[in-house]
Amino acid sequence: MKALIPALGFIVAAASARAQTIEPADVKTHVGQSVTVEGAVSSVHKAPSGVTFIDVGGRYPDNAFTAVIFADDAGKFPNVSALNGKTVDISGPVRLYKGKPEIILKSADQVRAK
Repeated sequence: MKALIPALGFIVAAASARAQTIEPADVKTHVGQSVTVEGAVSSVHKAPSGVTFIDVGGRYPDNAFTAVIFADDAGKFPNVSALNGKTVDISGPVRLYKGKPEIILKSADQVRAK
């Protein structure tokens, strides 16, 4: 039984290290933290540069939050346009770009449609 106690302590620590789920309007207060943002996708659009933007909590420029997929990673998200209008969980570290909060998506497991 003594061997189970350290293992249980690790499980509890790992669970508490998971990303916290927040609403799109609250993302800006979590810059530098890893979070999960839950909200409705307002728009999915691809720029001529190949960068894809997933706007949550309103349409650009009035969106609360953006998930960004750079062209080099676009192949990892083949059906990203299908997220339009769906409620999603988007996970990762929050950063600011031109004063707006965003999460850079590098792998498909960062996005989960509900």
